[in-house]
Amino acid sequence: MDFTGFATVVMVSAGYAEDDVVIARHESVVAAAERDGVQHLIYTSVATHGDHLGFALAHRWTERRIQESTLRWTILRNGLYAELFGSLLAPIDGVITAPFGTGSVAVVTRADLAEAAAIVAAVPDRHINRVYDLVGSIAVTAGQIAEGAGLLYRPAALGSHRAVLEQSGLLPFQPAMLLSIYSNAAHGFLSRTTTDLGDLLGRRPTDPGPTVMRILEKQAAA
Repeated sequence: MDFTGFATVVMVSAGYAEDDVVIARHESVVAAAERDGVQHLIYTSVATHGDHLGFALAHRWTERRIQESTLRWTILRNGLYAELFGSLLAPIDGVITAPFGTGSVAVVTRADLAEAAAIVAAVPDRHINRVYDLVGSIAVTAGQIAEGAGLLYRPAALGSHRAVLEQSGLLPFQPAMLLSIYSNAAHGFLSRTTTDLGDLLGRRPTDPGPTVMRILEKQAAA
């Protein structure tokens, strides 16, 4: 990895692995940035209220490593993707059983998050040593999505859904990671909204509802 000649680097978190693997990947990026003379490192992390998520540890470790580095930095704490939220709803025969309970989630579209990162990278001097909480400006529930899509919502218990996930061919670390998303949402930890995303974009964030609906339509057509 060679960042020679790059003044600003956007580091997109390398999740979907065990913590030690993710941390090693992130360490290699930060160390290379320090070695090669990068001035400003922008990191896409997890939302402020996502500390209880199963994949939060690697993000918070990386934030600390960057903040203690020789680099100028900006932390973009991204909320739950609308695309991921939609895929986790996964209706079967017109019924959503995903265990989101009645909790609401301040989901955001990936396109908005990418645009925000590009805005920061274009003028990094305006965002030196800042942490932005890029969650949605509104929060939605699985029940609301189900109603809007003409589906039934009958959330399963976490335990029964764990059994389903463990039999679905996922990698060993993934069932616990996904269950942590369901549980955090169900118990209200992902409902916090902020204006940070809209402030960076200079407009209202994209309504995540249509994005979630498109995911549901694709699932129904599959």
